[in-house]
Amino acid sequence: MAWIFFLRLTALAAAATLTLPCLAQKRQSGLEFLTPQLLAMQVDADRNPATLWIEQGREQWRGQCQSCHADESAMDAATRFPVISGQGRLINLEDQINVCRQRIGQTAVSTEDAQTLALSAWLHSKAKGRPIQVEPPSAEASQPWNEALAKGAAQYTQRIGRMNLACVHCHDGKVGKNLRAEVISPAHPTGFPVYRLSWQTLGSIDRRLRACYSGVQASVPASGSAELRQLELFLKVRANGMPLDGPSVRR
Repeated sequence: MAWIFFLRLTALAAAATLTLPCLAQKRQSGLEFLTPQLLAMQVDADRNPATLWIEQGREQWRGQCQSCHADESAMDAATRFPVISGQGRLINLEDQINVCRQRIGQTAVSTEDAQTLALSAWLHSKAKGRPIQVEPPSAEASQPWNEALAKGAAQYTQRIGRMNLACVHCHDGKVGKNLRAEVISPAHPTGFPVYRLSWQTLGSIDRRLRACYSGVQASVPASGSAELRQLELFLKVRANGMPLDGPSVRR
């Protein structure tokens, strides 16, 4: 049902924005756009910097999470976010980690906190190879999810910033072309969290989206904002069925 809804949204977006490039037909992972050197680093656990976060996340799971969650529940957790929380708020996996942190009496921290990213990295590594399956909740609770998805779809085609660009201009219209030293990918978020050499650390999809806003010289939303979560939801639904392949390495 979510995929059918997505197709309807993209059809509406295309009809409303006739000057935009057509939506990409081939769905490709960002791994297909890595240089041979980065790909070699990606596939070698001893060379992949994200391995450090994965190992730290494994220890967190054993020490803080395993008593509440069976190991099996970790296998596909990363494939299902963003979701609508019990409070009716759209949250991603890093948000959920903070919810659980507060549940056991700890203080909520930043999305980019090292411990949050470590646990996210481990959960994504456990789900590697499993398909993204972001779907609406029950029929009774689907309205806020559908509204968030519609807003995310609109954001994807909305021109913003001093450069007057939308996501669709690069990630559908310029796939495979160079933007400075970067090769533009179709923006299927299968590889998060990512270790970017330019960051010299691991980062979430929240951070990467904010970097895109900055890149087109637009006002950057606050970390954790509804705007970022809605766009993440649209991107994940757009990639439904594609296997997760993160944590990954980028330039």
